[in-house]
Amino acid sequence: MTHSCRFCSTPLATVVADLGATPWSNSFLEPTEEAVAREKAFPLKVMVCSECLLVQTTETVPADEIFNADYHYLSSFSTSWLDHSRRYAEKMTERFGLDSTSQVVEVASNDGYLLQYFAAKQIPVLGIEPAGNAAKIAEGRNVPTHVAFFGRDTATELVGRGIRADLTAANNVLAHVPDIADFVSGFAILLKADGVATFEFPHLLRLIEGIQFDTIYHEHYSYLSLVAVERIFAACGLKVFDVEEIPTHGGSLRVYAQPLTGTRAETSGLVKVRADEARAELTEMATYTAFGERIAAVCEGFRAFLRDAKNEGKRVAAYGAAAKGNTFLNVCGVTAADIDFIVDRNDLKQGKLSPGSHIAIHEPARLETEKPDYVVILPWNLTDEIVRANDHIRTWGGRFVVAIPDVRVI
Repeated sequence: MTHSCRFCSTPLATVVADLGATPWSNSFLEPTEEAVAREKAFPLKVMVCSECLLVQTTETVPADEIFNADYHYLSSFSTSWLDHSRRYAEKMTERFGLDSTSQVVEVASNDGYLLQYFAAKQIPVLGIEPAGNAAKIAEGRNVPTHVAFFGRDTATELVGRGIRADLTAANNVLAHVPDIADFVSGFAILLKADGVATFEFPHLLRLIEGIQFDTIYHEHYSYLSLVAVERIFAACGLKVFDVEEIPTHGGSLRVYAQPLTGTRAETSGLVKVRADEARAELTEMATYTAFGERIAAVCEGFRAFLRDAKNEGKRVAAYGAAAKGNTFLNVCGVTAADIDFIVDRNDLKQGKLSPGSHIAIHEPARLETEKPDYVVILPWNLTDEIVRANDHIRTWGGRFVVAIPDVRVI
């Protein structure tokens, strides 16, 4: 089957990674035979466009089937992410002189995790969030939230209501939109003439360097490099003027953009990341095919660890029923026969089964009850936070394990 680029329509010819067929990474199951029997799996293949360099999934799972009223990911369950968001609000307020006369809009505002910090400074805020359950929580935090998917139409509607943004934030959502041109164009419409749009997303360069294939899942339609983002933004009415490299999600970029008529000068941060990507040859198709060839070795290393643990009579549990963990478990072919259970702080996931691998999910207190020998940290980007919060497992000799890019026992 021939696939075309979701941005520029160029036929796709280069496979970056073919991860087989997996369920949606956040589609947790009720622990019943009927729910397991009804579970669907979808091809999870990623290709790169030779023209605009957008790395993308070949299948488009309907967004409204993923980000619905029962979407299970809530940002506020990560204390490190809340700290990151608070620092962002402080930095943006100071850098761009935001005050009670300004307007801050966040797209994919989730449960109000970020905008609450601007609201506390008496800066007017508006969240735009398609998941109704998350929006309801945000409203309870005094964060006004418009329930909708963002794009040209939503932006035009807001402008018609007299809303124009001094600052827009879009954290870890650019990869989640099937029509990236419509999405980005909405910011060009919504911004004031001197407004600034910031976008945070995992950096494709770090994904390739760290063999972070577990960050590939159906909800992530795109995997983003700066070179691709600049090409897409320019075609949609925005130009990048600054880039920061930040540690979130295994290494991300925070890109600052302005309308094409904006006058802010390009920074040294932007120049540096452009040069880094050029050195890594992100414009060469061979760079992408080489990545796919490294995935099998990572999976075999983890399966070998599980085999050895089982042969030694050790019990293995996991921490964090994260989307990336579900991709990792499914691609590696891990099931409840290999990992006894998963714990997660999110009570929406507790009592459910993980998609595909069908491992039972419990509250973190289960670790104390069961006392496993090893606890695999699935959201490895939160390793330090998780280890600090659960250091008590050492009292019975338990040890943490991280499996990306290779197995490491902490």
